[in-house]
Amino acid sequence: MSNAKRFGLRTACVAGLGRLAAFAIMITLAAAGLAIILYACEQIFLAVKVLGACYLFWLTYQLWNAIPSEEALSDVPEMSVIELAKQEFLLAAGNPKAILIFTAFLPQFINPDEQVGSQFVVLGALFLALEWLAIAIYACFGVYLRNWFANSEKRQLFNRGCSCLLTSAGFGLFLAHRE
Repeated sequence: MSNAKRFGLRTACVAGLGRLAAFAIMITLAAAGLAIILYACEQIFLAVKVLGACYLFWLTYQLWNAIPSEEALSDVPEMSVIELAKQEFLLAAGNPKAILIFTAFLPQFINPDEQVGSQFVVLGALFLALEWLAIAIYACFGVYLRNWFANSEKRQLFNRGCSCLLTSAGFGLFLAHRE
């Protein structure tokens, strides 16, 4: 939404390809057996889970304390689509909850009696297509709500609402257990 608000719908959607690249790598890791390692070793699962929850809490803190002034928005430098895509890639690659999703969620839909690799390709491609659709929808909201976000009080309200959602996701991840 932020990229769409600042740089437009098309730029935000193209930059989102960086996120999709990071997710494609994570899906490949899940297909290569990372899920087995996480399920086999409770300490690794716990470490990834706690790191993911702590990351969400850190994002919550940053979002809650973000300065919603116009000056903060004007300090953002112009970035090329490649720089934005790189930023999206690094943000997604550094997100521990994403690898948890791919290692805990996708394998549930794999039939071990059939070709596992092709099933991961299909599920991964579907996930990436839906993620790109989500990127486009968020970008549309960013463009549509551009004027709404021009008001610093409304931006702060939005930031704090999102930080509450991130907090609940962090607690949900922290309290999740292996089955």
